[in-house]
Parts: sequence; structure tokens; C-alpha cells
Amino acid sequence: MSSRVANNLSREKLQQLLAAVGIESQEDTKQNIEAFDYNWNQPHYFSREQSKKLKDFAEKAAAAMADKLALLCQADFDVTITSTSQHFADEFLNPSSDSEQSDYYLAFGADKDNPCGLVGLPLETAVVLVTQLLGQDKSEEDSEKKLSELEESLLLDIVSRFVEAISESCANLGFRTADKVVNEQFPLELEGPEELFKIDFDVNKADSESGSKAYFLILCDELAPVAGKTIQAAEAFSQADISEVILEHLQQMHVSVMAQLGSVVLTFEQVLNLGVDDVLMLDKKVDEPVKLVVEELELFQALPVKSAGQYALLITEGPIERRADSVGAVR
Repeated sequence: MSSRVANNLSREKLQQLLAAVGIESQEDTKQNIEAFDYNWNQPHYFSREQSKKLKDFAEKAAAAMADKLALLCQADFDVTITSTSQHFADEFLNPSSDSEQSDYYLAFGADKDNPCGLVGLPLETAVVLVTQLLGQDKSEEDSEKKLSELEESLLLDIVSRFVEAISESCANLGFRTADKVVNEQFPLELEGPEELFKIDFDVNKADSESGSKAYFLILCDELAPVAGKTIQAAEAFSQADISEVILEHLQQMHVSVMAQLGSVVLTFEQVLNLGVDDVLMLDKKVDEPVKLVVEELELFQALPVKSAGQYALLITEGPIERRADSVGAVR
């Protein structure tokens, strides 16, 4: 190895090292890459375009909800969509705060005994809507107490109008509501990985300064026709058909194969001091086989040869049985 010594990393050497491993400066990266945040904790059942269609659908339903409330309460209302988002069921099966436990729910679905969605209202929203229906003013005490049976029946009338509005806003939906609203008991039977679409909205009486919050939760599958997402039933294909299609795709995939001749461990300073005519001793003898690595898996062993004027490898062993402590086994 060369005897040159460099105890300090100059700016120029650092730039050369970064360039050698393909790392761009922050300024170059900003110019060359268009990136957007991708939240791996949220499902992506609907594409951006499909999500936009669902937001338009929600806006149409909001206008219908306002009209239905106006007829029921004999007063003008504004219903405003505040957000639409996709979620895994786990978020709602394991609520993070006591406030979520006190929400009032009305479940709905094409079959009311097997609901696919719900309307959720915080206690304060439920109290406000009931008092407005009765033509009364909400007091501080009212906002902290649970509804009576009579008030829950009135809330059922109100929230049923919300479900009617969202159901009538698309010809493909025909939701029917449960017979009563429930409190502190999540009415949907879900599994953690199931995907839900959430529509948050504010309900505001025309002469009121602040709106009351509420939301819809609907299984994404149920809104697929609204979003223009086509779902092909899995039952249409046998296991053999699915396996054959997967195998055909796998056979057309490109995989990288790397010949691993050997390796050596150097200090960072030694790497910086490498020069022309320096010799690096690898951890392999000249008669030892070379490892063939396929997509980071050591599958074959081979000997280096020459063919048609190029370096080549003669496979001598493989596929290699992976150790028991490895992830799976390749046969």
C-alpha cells in the first residue's frame, strides 16, 4: 500500500467520496427530485384521483345534509366537510382518549344487521343538535351530561337524515340505519387491517358562531363504486389460476446476479490513501469458489473462468442450502 499519509479530510476529498457513492448535495437533490410525504401508517386503498372523487361526493352529501336539517329543525344550517382520510380499523378499535369513548354512534349499511359504516358524534355535538331540534339553548350543564332516552330518540331522527343524505348522493348506495344510537360501544365488528374512509364535517346553525363536529366512518370497499375503483371478486379465480399468473410474472422479472470474489476491511484513512499500483489482499484464496449473490441471497458457488474474451463463472454448486437461522430456505 502507498506510504502517503493524510491525517485530515479536506473538503475536496469529502466531495470526491460523496460523489463516488452517488450522494448529491442538498441543493442538487431539491432541484432533481420531486417528492411528497407518504404515510406508511395509513392505508392507500384509494388513489389521489379516487380520493378527490370521494371528496366531491362528500361535498354533495354535505349540501343534502344541510337541506334535510333545515326541514327537520325549521332553521337554516351549514354543513362543511373539514377533511377526508383513509385509516386502518386499529385506530378506532383502540381509541387513544376518553373523549372517543363517549361518542354517540349510529351504524348503517345495505343490511342494517351487518353495518358497514357509522356516524360518530362527540357528546357535545349530540347535545347541541338535540337542543336545537327542541328550539332550546344549550347550557354548560347540558354539555356534560348524557342524553336521556327521549333525547337519544331525537338524535336518531337527526342522524338518520345524515345517512339518508350520504346514501342519496350516489345511486350505488342504499344504506339503512340501525334502530337506535349507541354510546360508549363501537358498533362495527372490524379487524385491525380493514380499511376505512373517514369524512369529518362541521354542522353549524346559520345564526351560530361555531360549528359542531361529527364524522362518517365507512369501509373502503363500500365506497369503491363511488370512487370509480373496480374490484374483481377473488372467487372468480382458482388457486391454480392465481399461482400460474404469479409464476408467469415472476419468470419475466429481472434480478441482479453479483459475483462476490472476496472482501477486505480497511480503515477510513487507508481508503483515502489508496493509489495506483496498491495491492489489496482479499479474504479468499485463489482456488476458493466465488459466491454468486442473487438479490442479496447467496445461492450458488462458482469458479472464475474466461469465455469469448470476457470474465465468466462456471457454477460448481447450488442452489446452496441456507443456514437454519436464516430467513427461510432456498432449495
